[in-house]
Amino acid sequence: MVGFLRRMLPKRFRKERVIVPVVRLSGVISSGGGPLRQSLNLAGVSQALEKAFEIKAAPAVAIVVNSPGGSPVQSRMIYNRIRDLAAEKKKKVLVFVEDVAASGGYMIALAGDEIIADATSIVGSIGVVSGGFGFPELLKKIGVERRVYTAGENKVILDPFKPEKEKDIEYLKSLQLEIHKVFIDMVRERRAGKLTSDETVFSGLFWTGGRGLELGLIDGLGDMRQELRKRFGDKVKLTLVTTPRSLFGRKAPGISLGGMDGLGAGLASGLAEAAEEKALWGRYGL
Repeated sequence: MVGFLRRMLPKRFRKERVIVPVVRLSGVISSGGGPLRQSLNLAGVSQALEKAFEIKAAPAVAIVVNSPGGSPVQSRMIYNRIRDLAAEKKKKVLVFVEDVAASGGYMIALAGDEIIADATSIVGSIGVVSGGFGFPELLKKIGVERRVYTAGENKVILDPFKPEKEKDIEYLKSLQLEIHKVFIDMVRERRAGKLTSDETVFSGLFWTGGRGLELGLIDGLGDMRQELRKRFGDKVKLTLVTTPRSLFGRKAPGISLGGMDGLGAGLASGLAEAAEEKALWGRYGL
């Protein structure tokens, strides 16, 4: 009733509260999820981002990032969507780091006009990593013969059931260097005039928020609610914007939660994915 009466008053008599939409981007960045995990990707967050930037009265959009990284492609796509929406809607973007914004998580954080973290947050890890396992002797030991037929001499490059080849490793490294250069260029562009000359910034190391501030990776230390109150007043209203859910409670297309269909068939894969995800978070002590 109070809200209705307030809307009935002429606008000049209303004491409007400043609204700041908040979008949370949390999790390992991947194009798809699995039975035991959900993924952070553009398809899963695009609706929430668009909805947040559509709020005309909002002076800024707050993005909360909590990610240890993952797919560089999805990271760049999310980054680009945020920057495109900011330019189109003429909104300032404030990024707030929770536990970690590392690797692809930091790439997404670069979309902010300002990046604010806690003193104990983890930021950085500007590098590229590929990992896997090798089983060249396993099949022999269990008496299984693997048969692979290809057209193209490099179709089985880095096959985990074959011994590593030096030329395959060199090729993979060349791809990593290309992606790393793209990442470095993004950091230099977005943090121009703020970065220190310390080249370890691009070595893949990661730091606390306090050290990240000294290196120019972030703009300040603080808490989202306190920071927004300082900027927009004590009556600022933070509105969490989420991805719409379907009739059955699942998030609309994009965030894959797997489900019961095919769960048994994909359980081994899901366990491997979960272990990989735990390893990503664990790298930063989380």
